[in-house]
Amino acid sequence: MPEFVPLAERIVDALLESNPGLATYAGDHRFDDRLPDLSPGAVDAQVAMLRDATDALSGVDADALDPEDQVDHAILSAMAERGLFELGDVREHEWNPLEHNPGPLLHALISRQFAPAEERLAGLGGRLAAIPDALATARAVLRDVPRIHAETAIGQFAGTAALIRDELPALLEQEPGMRGAVEPSSAAALKALEEFDGWLRARVDSGEPGRDPRLGRRLWEARLWHTLDTELPAAEVLSRARANLERVGESLREAAAELTGGPATDETVRRALDSLGAQHPSDDTILDLAKVTMAEATEFVREHDVVTLLDDPCVIEEMPEFARGVAVAYCDPPGPLETADVPTFYCISPTPSDWPAERVESFYREYNDHMIRDLTVHEAMPGHFLQIAHARRFRAATRVRALGWSGPFVEGWAVYTEEAMADLGFGGLPVRLQQLKMQLRMSLNAIIDQLVHCDDLPEAEAMALMTGAGFQEEGEAAGKWRRALLTSTQLSTYFVGYTEVAAIAAARPFGATPKAWHDAMLAHGSPPPRHLRTLLGV
Repeated sequence: MPEFVPLAERIVDALLESNPGLATYAGDHRFDDRLPDLSPGAVDAQVAMLRDATDALSGVDADALDPEDQVDHAILSAMAERGLFELGDVREHEWNPLEHNPGPLLHALISRQFAPAEERLAGLGGRLAAIPDALATARAVLRDVPRIHAETAIGQFAGTAALIRDELPALLEQEPGMRGAVEPSSAAALKALEEFDGWLRARVDSGEPGRDPRLGRRLWEARLWHTLDTELPAAEVLSRARANLERVGESLREAAAELTGGPATDETVRRALDSLGAQHPSDDTILDLAKVTMAEATEFVREHDVVTLLDDPCVIEEMPEFARGVAVAYCDPPGPLETADVPTFYCISPTPSDWPAERVESFYREYNDHMIRDLTVHEAMPGHFLQIAHARRFRAATRVRALGWSGPFVEGWAVYTEEAMADLGFGGLPVRLQQLKMQLRMSLNAIIDQLVHCDDLPEAEAMALMTGAGFQEEGEAAGKWRRALLTSTQLSTYFVGYTEVAAIAAARPFGATPKAWHDAMLAHGSPPPRHLRTLLGV
């Protein structure tokens, strides 16, 4: 019978080597000069490696391991099984061009100063040199691309070209001696990106709709099981989300009545949200507002002993262009294996330059001053930034949890902290209303995710749900509709994760302070909530 720790470490190394993107994000820089190889032969080799891993792990007597290793064994087994499912069943690299965008892997080397410029440029040179072949592979393997994926890819790949043109030269100025090695690869990469852009535009201009971006019930439910790593069946997720929509709607009507002095009706909610929506930032002020709200939230966490603060740096900046078009904000932390002292980026997307004035106004009515406070809680303090900073301090006998972090736990914690901060009075009644509205959005995310992919929910019905029961601005709802088609199951992680994390928080043992219990919840990396229950003895 194989010993678990050395076996797990061998499998982790194989996973990192087969997926250079995963390695870079995890903070392991040995493969920074490579791009993922999505050619049929390389995918077959990866599938064979994952099969070997699952076979070897199934030969381990998990019951004989200590609790930490048992959890790592379960997480590593789930990662390998999910990899096999994604490559063998979903096969997204064969129809989604976004899977082939090298932009994030270039940006990771340009934006984060984890090593001297010379070392990062050596990695960049390798990645730039690999782009022509990688995009030739993309053209060879992509079939039947859904129109919405092709349109989004055109914008994101243009952002990748802009990144090479606009940001690489500044890095080369720090190491002029690297120009000879990097500039020819950079020119060839830009030419390949231009050709790929033409190829994508021809797909869009042909008028062919491509495949339906909806996965269908069989694939979606299987992917949900792999994504959530929970015992909850899809039907139960849907019924719980609908019940939460009702419950939170009632709370929102009551909060709106308290704010306006009107009756607890939908009309009062709209009036309250309208008055709050009028207090909003612009493209010029949104970053400054995010910085102010970060300072406010940090001070509030300190004053109210919510959870232990850490002094890791967090930089608030504009979302890079290649990443826009899916979400309005994200948290981009250093990987758990990163040894250099580098910051977390809390990125916010300004409105696209081609939007008409009324759409920009609608966007900022949704992302008003009070919503940005709630967003900062979720993305940064004490949400993603602080949680992941705690997770990076976790050490175990294996590196499994550095790779196998759980989306439902990470998103669940962030949504739970929105509620916890609002309960303590952060931002007063205006933020409470935004937090309840976000709870409605989270419940609708899970409902729409499932109905879009399993029941062919039409766009008009989805929009009516979001702008009606969800009180969303038209632009926000339109963006979420796109996101539901561009992604699958990710929109369910918020609701399922929140219900599981909130239940663990509510199981705080007698005598433990909220701060001590929150610290304990964050002390194990970012495991799936069901494993966290085991580790905490809940």
